[in-house]
Amino acid sequence: MTDKAMGAYSDPNSMPPMGQAVPLGLQHVLAMFASNVTPSIIVAGAAGLAFGSAEQIYLIQMAMLFAGVATIFQTMGFGPVGARMPIMQGTSFAFVGVLAGISATQGLGVALTSCIIGGLIHFALGSVIGRIRFLFPPLVTGLVILAIGLYLIPVGIKYAAGGAADFQMAAESFGSLKHWTVALTVIVVALLFKFKTSGALSNAAILIGLLAGYAVAAMLGMVSLAGFQKASWVTSIQVLPYGFEFSLGAVIAVTLVSIVSAVETVGDASATAKAGAGRDATDEEIAGATYADGLGTAVAGVFGGLPNTSFSQNVGIVGMTGVMSRHVVTIAGVILVICGLLPKIGALIASMPLPVLGGGVIVMFGMVAAAGMNVLSEVKMTRRNMVIIAISLTAGLGLNLVPTAVQYLPGIWKTLATSAVAPTAFLAIVLNQILPEDME
Repeated sequence: MTDKAMGAYSDPNSMPPMGQAVPLGLQHVLAMFASNVTPSIIVAGAAGLAFGSAEQIYLIQMAMLFAGVATIFQTMGFGPVGARMPIMQGTSFAFVGVLAGISATQGLGVALTSCIIGGLIHFALGSVIGRIRFLFPPLVTGLVILAIGLYLIPVGIKYAAGGAADFQMAAESFGSLKHWTVALTVIVVALLFKFKTSGALSNAAILIGLLAGYAVAAMLGMVSLAGFQKASWVTSIQVLPYGFEFSLGAVIAVTLVSIVSAVETVGDASATAKAGAGRDATDEEIAGATYADGLGTAVAGVFGGLPNTSFSQNVGIVGMTGVMSRHVVTIAGVILVICGLLPKIGALIASMPLPVLGGGVIVMFGMVAAAGMNVLSEVKMTRRNMVIIAISLTAGLGLNLVPTAVQYLPGIWKTLATSAVAPTAFLAIVLNQILPEDME
């Protein structure tokens, strides 16, 4: 597509010919597909669901289905809901730490109930998001994103080495050369496609790396397609598949991350408007984007899906192609909905051995941490700001690494304190408000 042709689609309401729109929509799906399904796999593992089980496959299906639904909320909109811009929604990594902890200690029922309530609170933020943005300057958001990435990195290493006795790999084979060969194949192929190709191939680099690792794993006899063969062709959607179980601490934890997610979505909406149309996002677009974020999360939780948020990597596609058409991303949302309704696709994803997933998430989680560092690079490193970074990260990550330090806290409060993300966010917000700017 020429620069002149791309410029013709700088209006969100424009629509390229279908011969161009469908490949552009598929490009958006390829760029976020691996990141979208990974959180469900991790949370399912934390909840004790068997790898490749029907329950795990269902969670993967809901990740695809409701990422598509939330994307359509965002692009098409109704009433005040939706930015009506080309913003791609997907399952959020930001919630993984909190939800994994809740699922492991109190079960998926509590975790998904918290997603429903947190999503409704997130939705309500749409009416006030402009007035609370001051609480989340780059210092705070950068710290939270960095904490998310650092918390998740050990998960990537564990998966790449083959999991552990509580997964499908035998503990004796943990860290074997076979596992690392598969994981490194994913990493090397992903890096080659990311930096040696362009366009759709570059944007789908992690997905291509996963496919290469899957092929190597299959050759090594590590792939079982039993679940794929048993899976049906059409999914049966369940309402509240794990019941409705309320926990105040869990709701607080999810809500805290929801607020950070809302601020990230504001940034993505602003970046999309700037990248695709060379203008600032309007107040209505920012509020609409936040409404769609929260509603998508609440609706997903009702049916067993995890929280949704805007995907920053897809902003890059808008900037690269110059195609601001929201209808292109609507097509991407429809593709995800179709994938979510086909259990065979979820079963195929669930058949992916842990070392394959591990190679992919090492790259993805590392990029999350790097994104946090990039945000923090905008912050002037005064003594005050360095103190905030030091205390917030030390407390957040330290309690996660040594959970027995708060072993006498009751139930969910211990989970909250050791989630890495929640204490880092809380301390960063509070310290940023109470420490004087001229502190020396």
